[in-house]
Amino acid sequence: MSTNNAGFNTRAVHAGQAFEPRTGAVVPPLHFSSTYAQDGIGGLRDGYEYGRGGNPTRDALQEQLAALEGGTHAFSFSSGLAAEDSLIRAVARSGDHIVLGNDAYGGTYRLINRVLGEWGIGNTPVDMSNLEAVSAAVEANKTRIVWVETPSNPMMKITDIEALAKIAHDAGALLVVDNTFASPYLQTPLALGADVVVHSTTKYIGGHSDVVGGAIVVKDAELAEKIGFVQFAVGAVSGPMDAFLTTRGLKTLGVRMDRHSENAQAVAEWLQGRPEVEAVLYPGLPSHPGHELAAKQMKKFGGMISVQFKGGEAAARKVAESTTVFTLAESLGGIESLMNYPSEMTHASVKGTELAVPVNLIRLSCGIEDVEDLIADLAQAISNISG
Repeated sequence: MSTNNAGFNTRAVHAGQAFEPRTGAVVPPLHFSSTYAQDGIGGLRDGYEYGRGGNPTRDALQEQLAALEGGTHAFSFSSGLAAEDSLIRAVARSGDHIVLGNDAYGGTYRLINRVLGEWGIGNTPVDMSNLEAVSAAVEANKTRIVWVETPSNPMMKITDIEALAKIAHDAGALLVVDNTFASPYLQTPLALGADVVVHSTTKYIGGHSDVVGGAIVVKDAELAEKIGFVQFAVGAVSGPMDAFLTTRGLKTLGVRMDRHSENAQAVAEWLQGRPEVEAVLYPGLPSHPGHELAAKQMKKFGGMISVQFKGGEAAARKVAESTTVFTLAESLGGIESLMNYPSEMTHASVKGTELAVPVNLIRLSCGIEDVEDLIADLAQAISNISG
C-alpha cells in the first residue's frame, strides 16, 4: 500500500513492510544471506550483490525510517556512534569545524573531540539555547556542521530548530539534529529546516533494550550519496537480525511514546512537590524555560526527566541505588524504566570539561509501567536520603 499521505502510525506499520508475495506472509522474511546470485557478471537482482552494500531487511528498515522522519534517504548503522562517525566523515575534512551543544551526549563529544579531533576536525561547545552565542561561534570558526540535541542529554534543554537552521544555512553549514530523545513521533527536524537527523535506534526506536543500532535520515540526494558511499566503504552497517528487531520495535513507536510521555509528565509533576528536590528538568512542566518552544515543535514532551537533589551527590547516589522498579543502568527509551547517574555513567567521559554533568543529577527514562508504581518506587527511594 502507498503510505505517502498516511498518518504516523499507519506509516510505522506499513512503510517498507509489504507482505511477501510468494506465500502472503504479512511479516517480510528476515534475510540472512551475505551474498547474492548474479544473472551473469554484473547482472544483479534488484541491485543486491553483497551484504555490506545491501540487504532486504535493512532496506525495509531504512524505508520505514525515511517515511517516519519525512526524509528521502535513510541509513541504518551498527550503532548510533557509528552513524555519527560516518556522517561527519562524509561531510567534513581536516580543518573543518563543528559547533555543538555544551551539554551534548558524552559519547558524541568524545567522538568529535578525542577521535576526530586527532584528524584535524575542530569543535566549539556552545549553549544551544543561546542563539546569539551559537551565531557568534559559527561565524568565528567558519563552521561546517552545527550539531544539536533537543531535548538535550541530560540537561533537557530545548533548542529552536528553525532558528538554528537559519543560522547554520546563512553560514553555509549543515544543521544536524540528534532526535533520539524525541523520536520522529514527537518531532520531525527535517520539516523544521534541519539537513540531517541522527538517531541511536537502540533507544526509543528499537524500544525494547534488546538491539543496538543507529540511523541517519536526510532529504538531499547529493548528501545521501556521500553518506551512502562512506557507509559502504567503511561497513558499519546494521546486521539483518538487528534491522529486523529495530523494525519490529519501530512499528509500535507511536503508542509507546504516548505512554512514555504520559508517565513522565505525571512523574515530573510529582517530583516538583518533593522537598528533597532542587530542580526537575522536564519540558512538559510550565516552569521549564523551554516549555513553550517544546510545545510548538514537539507533539508531546517525551519520556526523559532529569532531577537534581538538594542533598548533592550523596543524595543523588542514594536515590539511584535504592529503586526497584527503575533499574540502574545505561541507556534509555526501553519499555522498562531506567535510572542513570550521568556523572559516573553515560557522561563520565566529559568529567572535568565544560560539558560535565552536575553531580546531584539523576536521569530517569520513564517506561510504560503503571505510573502509580513508578511514583511509589521513587517515593521509597527518596525517603532513603535522610535514612
